[in-house]
Amino acid sequence: MHIEYFDYFYQVAKIKSISKVAKQIHISQSALSQQLQKLEDSLGYKLLERSNKGVILTEMGEIVLKYSENLTNIYNKMLLELDHGSDESNSVLMEACPSISNYALPCSLYKMKEKFPSHKYQLITNVSRNIKSNVINDISDIGFVYGKSNESALSYYEIGKNKFVLTSSYYYDVPKSIDLEDLFKYPLISMTIQDEVRDKIDVLLKSNGYSYDDLKVLFILDTIEAVKSSLHKNYGLAFLPYIAIKEELYHKQFKIINVDKFNVDMDVYMIGKKNSPKSKAVQDFIDYFKIIGEKSFC
Repeated sequence: MHIEYFDYFYQVAKIKSISKVAKQIHISQSALSQQLQKLEDSLGYKLLERSNKGVILTEMGEIVLKYSENLTNIYNKMLLELDHGSDESNSVLMEACPSISNYALPCSLYKMKEKFPSHKYQLITNVSRNIKSNVINDISDIGFVYGKSNESALSYYEIGKNKFVLTSSYYYDVPKSIDLEDLFKYPLISMTIQDEVRDKIDVLLKSNGYSYDDLKVLFILDTIEAVKSSLHKNYGLAFLPYIAIKEELYHKQFKIINVDKFNVDMDVYMIGKKNSPKSKAVQDFIDYFKIIGEKSFC
């Protein structure tokens, strides 16, 4: 069984289309289908239900999906270390929560590259609980997560806060300030990759006698950009990171809706594995980031 089969399966499972993935990786659709079939034959289970509309995961497919990304990440990390030697590798693999990964860290990585031009940086978007697990299991070198938990294997360095604000189109019919009970009158657009933010909102709501389930969630999308696109179409409101909407606020495309006594501020931490040998590139990143920190964010 080739490790690439798991990578192809992961991509197809996420995009839900064999033809689209085949185009992206520049092989024929039939060749990709054959490789997926070989993976199913090797594991002894049907993983995908195929139709003219695309593919959906079977129950066994859902199980394989949980592990396929980690398998390919571990394999690629092993290849890097074989190429360079574990102590001499100049590559740094890191993971970060969506808003940090997409809107904050790119400028930090640019400054890092100026400081250490020979180092190579790879940044992957993930949710906090997966990032912590991947750092503990040596899949990633460094993580940027929301919230500090009690994993004894991890070290935490506090960076700052990421403020999430209730956002709408500039022309959406909603006042710029509302009471908490008014929040339940409007359709809300949520994100699958914002588990930590949803949990924080739920805690805040419960402290006021409400619950996240009381909100009028219109639908759930998987990226910040997809949510922003829905806001542009006046579909409803969404809690978005302030750093992700600064441009739209400046151009008066979006507006912030202030909810009385309701602040969704997420603590951001850089994490690493305790008592684990680190390459010079990883240690250089950690040491320099502690100097430039949040002020290097975009």
